[in-house]
Amino acid sequence: MQTSEPALEDYLVLILLSGIWGASFLFLRISSPVFGPFFLIEMRVASALLVLLPVCIALGKQHEIVSNWRPILLLSFCNMTAPFCLLAYATLNIGAGFASIINATVPFFTAILAFTLWQQRLALKAIVGMFIGFFGVVLLMLDQSGPIGSNANMIAIAAALLGSVFYGLAINLMAQYLRGVSGVAVTTGSLFFSSLTLLPLALWQMPETMPTGSIWLSVFSLGIICTGFAFVLFYRLISRIGSNLAVTNTFMIPLFSLFWANLFLAEEVTFFMLFACTLVLTGVGLTTGSLARLFNFCRTKLVK
Repeated sequence: MQTSEPALEDYLVLILLSGIWGASFLFLRISSPVFGPFFLIEMRVASALLVLLPVCIALGKQHEIVSNWRPILLLSFCNMTAPFCLLAYATLNIGAGFASIINATVPFFTAILAFTLWQQRLALKAIVGMFIGFFGVVLLMLDQSGPIGSNANMIAIAAALLGSVFYGLAINLMAQYLRGVSGVAVTTGSLFFSSLTLLPLALWQMPETMPTGSIWLSVFSLGIICTGFAFVLFYRLISRIGSNLAVTNTFMIPLFSLFWANLFLAEEVTFFMLFACTLVLTGVGLTTGSLARLFNFCRTKLVK
């Protein structure tokens, strides 16, 4: 599988995606108790579809959806329908920050599935980086042990972990079977199939009294920005630098989720959490090779 050498813009996209998906956990935490998981996720994928479908048609990409409908249908279930609902259910009982920390296990499931199903391997430096990053995630979990022990239940945690497994499978499916398909087509097709799949469940779980007010801002932000826009960027990134590097953005999502929670919900950020976040970022740098590139870049500039 050929991939290009990551450029500065690829790393910037990784950071942008991490910030967007970090915010998505806050939107889930706010909206899921109000709408319920199935109806909320139907609104999420449907609102994103309404925005992206005209774009897809204007770009003439609809034929890519038709010719690749089988892998896109499978991808929509693994990357949207199943994990979206599982995470929405999980955030009924666990906080946004903790849910995002569990989500940081995605690279490990991606690597395990790539190794077992497609016989792919990772460089030793990348493996070490992933373990360092995961250790940072574990420390973040330990720092949150109070809320975990008092509020969350094991079913919610298991649901979030299962969502990570689906994400790991979806990333491999995209890299293996849809590399030649544009990100707009893959995202639009996935949203279309996910909307159809979830419609009966959403009608069954529809709230008796529809909420009003600013809660809808969270729903549409979740759909349009955190789903439609973000997944187009993500699929494009996979096609450029490969799934192993693209998935490392997952390590940074808890950092942004904790930051948004502190900024908007006034949740405390401790020194212990900052130390754990440093470990996570170090792991990301080793896994993507960005630390070595940054060092070489700085050394070159200093010499000049």
